[in-house]
Amino acid sequence: MEGYRVLLVDDEEEIREGIRHKINWAELGFELAGSAADGIEALELAQRLRPDVVLTDIKMPRMDGLELCRRLKPLLPETKTVVLSGFDEFECARQAVGLGVFEYLLKPVSALELGGALERLRERLDWERQERREIEFLRRRYEEGLPILRELFYTRLLDGCIPPGQVADQAARYGIELAQGCWTAALVLADAQEGTGEADGDELRTVSIQSFFQRRFSLARCALRAVGYNGMVALLVHMRDEGQIDPLTEELGRLCALAVPLLGMTLFVGVGRPCPGPELLHKSMEGAAAATDYRVLMGAEQVLYIGGLEARRSAGLTLEEADHQALSAAVKLGSREQVAQLIHQQVDRVREARLSLPQSHMFFLEVFTALTRMARAGEADIEEIFGPGFTGMVSITDFRSLDELEEWLLGRALRLWERLNRQRSDSTWKTVERAKSFIARHYADKELSVETLCAYLHLSPAYFSTLFKRETQKSFTAYVTDLRMEQAARMLQDTDEKTYLIAERIGYADPNYFSYVFKRHFGISPSKFRAGQQP
Repeated sequence: MEGYRVLLVDDEEEIREGIRHKINWAELGFELAGSAADGIEALELAQRLRPDVVLTDIKMPRMDGLELCRRLKPLLPETKTVVLSGFDEFECARQAVGLGVFEYLLKPVSALELGGALERLRERLDWERQERREIEFLRRRYEEGLPILRELFYTRLLDGCIPPGQVADQAARYGIELAQGCWTAALVLADAQEGTGEADGDELRTVSIQSFFQRRFSLARCALRAVGYNGMVALLVHMRDEGQIDPLTEELGRLCALAVPLLGMTLFVGVGRPCPGPELLHKSMEGAAAATDYRVLMGAEQVLYIGGLEARRSAGLTLEEADHQALSAAVKLGSREQVAQLIHQQVDRVREARLSLPQSHMFFLEVFTALTRMARAGEADIEEIFGPGFTGMVSITDFRSLDELEEWLLGRALRLWERLNRQRSDSTWKTVERAKSFIARHYADKELSVETLCAYLHLSPAYFSTLFKRETQKSFTAYVTDLRMEQAARMLQDTDEKTYLIAERIGYADPNYFSYVFKRHFGISPSKFRAGQQP
């Protein structure tokens, strides 16, 4: 590391040379960059050399040391000064302190005394240099993180997490201009066209949508800012007044249509109510988010303004007793076509009634609850009908359109129809379920056979084998083998038990035969399966 640069100023050449040669500059962390015989020469030299330290005598011709310090202070504020004087006068010392002189030394000054002062000075310069480095490091980190800080600011602004009185100050801190006046917020949702391979929430998609709106928005006396917001895109629009809402929705509709060929995406925009300043944008965003929930009801409409949607009024719909009976009859006794017709009729009632979102949701829940009750009454497995992990929590806003909702309802209704139809048409279902339960309890029994099971069920082996194969698409032996192999795989992964012990625990007396069956089933030996190898 280079030493700190020193400018030596004294009108006596002998003193300058003495200091030059008696001080080990490099050892102390300095280098003597230049010398001058008076203040005027030193001032010119200092502006050219920009030294870290000026070591100056006080009494000199043309310009004394104190005047030099006074002139240097505004020109080189970071430069430290050390004053040498042969006059032990209080006034000189007082003026030196007032000028921010680092040290005031009396002549004659020894090399040891001057060296000590330089060591103290170097410690101070080292500390200041480190402070500047840390400040520069923090400044760079701040500038690098500024885009993230700005996005966080917008997110907190739209979530209402910034006190109104702090919005302007925080915006200014991040270099964001938020003019006063009329604002509105909009929320953009995107569906990629088939074949694009993009998933919802993809970062590249979000950036593309932001850039698309930012570059192509064109509405007189309106300014738009597109920002990332919780994995989506939010639009902050500064308008002349509330009367520009209709032109705004038309412009957003134009951009949604343009996005299909240019971005390969179908965009949907919910627009919130105008607000009188940026401090209330979170209120507008609440309306924009609520507007997006209506897209399930609105078909092909791509831009929805919450002000128009909340004006919708209707007496509502109810699933009457006759509707319950018709749906029950179709699911329990009707054909696939009748089930599809009943579901379509109920969804069509929502389409035609132009209900509000809460009213539509309540009617949908009535239909869904009717199907759930039928499933429970028929002792059907709820997860088999409504999907794995089903909790009963379904919302109309989980769907993108009424068509998608109808498809989902119909799929569940037909699963239930198939299940109930099978139970009704073939009483063997319960027999097969009893057989499965027996096998699940006794699969580890080495003596388990179709004969022992049939003795429990009071059926002939031939009849049972035909019945079981028809219902499960597997023979008794294949079903038991599959169950045993599933248990073996679990034990190999979750325990450290020896292979022969696992074989015994799942019903195989011969470990070699177990290994043979396992390899035929999984395409890999038990030991390699446990080691995580692939077949």
